[in-house]
Amino acid sequence: MRVAPRAASRSAGFTLLEVVLAVGVLTLGMGALLGMLTFGAALTRTAALRAASAAALDAVMADLEVGLFPLEEDGSVGDPVEVVDRDVPGAPGVIYSARAEPLLEGPTTSSGDPLEYRLDVTVRWSAGGVQRARTYTSLVLREVPFGERMRRRFLGSEALGDAP
Repeated sequence: MRVAPRAASRSAGFTLLEVVLAVGVLTLGMGALLGMLTFGAALTRTAALRAASAAALDAVMADLEVGLFPLEEDGSVGDPVEVVDRDVPGAPGVIYSARAEPLLEGPTTSSGDPLEYRLDVTVRWSAGGVQRARTYTSLVLREVPFGERMRRRFLGSEALGDAP
């Protein structure tokens, strides 16, 4: 008489409680994993938006460096111009306005004009059908743009229009 196989088959499986616990642990693990993936995607999007905004502000400052202080015919630097609703280079759908105010208590140029200006830049865009805006403030100097300084250095008076 063999009784052992019957006893062995009775204990050879998982109970319903063990299966439910295993599925519960698996569900918790998958939920945590999906939560981390969602969080990582949100961080990636935030980082991409910050990088795009930094690039847009760099483009605005480069654009203002060239055109904020116009050159006069005698080669000196003129008063700052007010920029209204200009497209941000390389950022479609984003516009900016800029206004420079002189800091009267600061240093002056040789002609007595203020050297330092407070620059207020307002950037506007539309996101999700809502118009958004952000204002940034910076300090700028009244100076000949970098490109013009290099032209003057290497070309001399020809850059000023004095050449025949």
